[in-house]
Amino acid sequence: MWSFAAGSNLSTSTIFNAEKESRRNLNKFYKELRTLKIVNMAGRQFGDDGLFFLAESLAYNKSAEEVDFSGNGITAVGIEAFDGILQINTALTSLNLSGNAIGDEGAKCLSDILVGNVGIQKLLLNSTNIGDEGAKAISDLLKKNKTIRTLQLSNNTIEYSQGFASIAEALLENNALRSLYLNGNYGGPLGASSLAEGVVGNKTLRELHLHGNGFGNEGLHALMSALSAHKGKITVLDIGNNNITSEGSLHVAEFIKRTKSLLWLSLYMNDIGDEGAEKVADALKQNQTISTVDLGGNNIHSKGVSAIAETLKDNTVLKTLELSYNPIGPEGVKALCDVLKFTGKIQTLKLGWCQIGVSGAECVADCLKYNTTLSTLDLRANGLGDDGAICLARSFKIINESLTSLDLGFNEIRDDGAFALAQALKANEDLAVTSLNLANNFFTKFGQVALSEARDHVYEMREREIDIYF
Repeated sequence: MWSFAAGSNLSTSTIFNAEKESRRNLNKFYKELRTLKIVNMAGRQFGDDGLFFLAESLAYNKSAEEVDFSGNGITAVGIEAFDGILQINTALTSLNLSGNAIGDEGAKCLSDILVGNVGIQKLLLNSTNIGDEGAKAISDLLKKNKTIRTLQLSNNTIEYSQGFASIAEALLENNALRSLYLNGNYGGPLGASSLAEGVVGNKTLRELHLHGNGFGNEGLHALMSALSAHKGKITVLDIGNNNITSEGSLHVAEFIKRTKSLLWLSLYMNDIGDEGAEKVADALKQNQTISTVDLGGNNIHSKGVSAIAETLKDNTVLKTLELSYNPIGPEGVKALCDVLKFTGKIQTLKLGWCQIGVSGAECVADCLKYNTTLSTLDLRANGLGDDGAICLARSFKIINESLTSLDLGFNEIRDDGAFALAQALKANEDLAVTSLNLANNFFTKFGQVALSEARDHVYEMREREIDIYF
């Protein structure tokens, strides 16, 4: 329970009132655990003492199915509160302890407790100071536990030597786990190689989230080779921020060609460049499953985007394309728009921070007059200004029944641009836009009023709501 140290500069009555309030809150939390199916107690800071009080309510509990105890100052000592409780609880399916510094000792304690649990399917232990020893304990748990389907261990201090190696060993024996999150650890090339050995022998994994592990091209080669030989059905793969260059993209491209199950691929914040983009684009011509690709922040210019655009002419499965933080410029966006004007199946296109400028906005505006698939378009921070906003506003006056969400934040749009967008919203009765983000621009209260009046006009005339964010 919350407490105040002796000698703190607080009156006796203040301390008494604070402790009384803490007890009242804990009783309220206790009741929630007894009655609600989904209980969110994130960030309540009740600490170890509070957890000992609350954990008791989970014994023989038939109500709570998902419990979030994240960010509550719980340590390894507090984890002991679950002993004798989680072994007999069969209703709880999801337990979130992220953001609590339980460390390796807490991970060991929790793993010992969960060996006998038959209910929990989702275990979240992100940002909990777990290192190699804790990862080894959790790996031993995975060898015995048959119910955990999702395990999140992101943003910890798990390294290649024991941590990744022990997780790989567990994957060879475990036939229940579907989703594994190891983002933001310290795998490195050797960690990727270790993990590859476990992946190749596992048939149940569906999602691998490995963002920010410094695998490099060497580690990526081992991992992609394992995935290509993998007999399971990986559907989601996140290998963003792993120091991958155009050399590494070759291994990714080979996997793209071979996979018959992958639906979602992220290479976000690597450095594959134009050469890597061309390899990925060529591989996508032979792929019939991937619907989402994230190539944001990869130093791709107009040449690389032109190759991707060419692929979109024949690819009918790709629905979401993320290209933000790439300097594709006006030429790159023109290559995309020339294709998307009449072909492709892209529904979500993200081009924030791509340096497309006013001339790029003209290409987008022209594309929107004809495109019938785009529903979400992100053009943040492209220096569009009033001229770019006016170009896009003109395209709104043409019937477009597909675009529902447009993001124009950070574009230096002033009142003239805001007025043009407002008039366009009023003028087109068939405009499908329901969300327009104009945050962090330069228009005054006059521009805001014009847009607010346009929003109200649309509602009054068509009984349709548009969310406009300033």
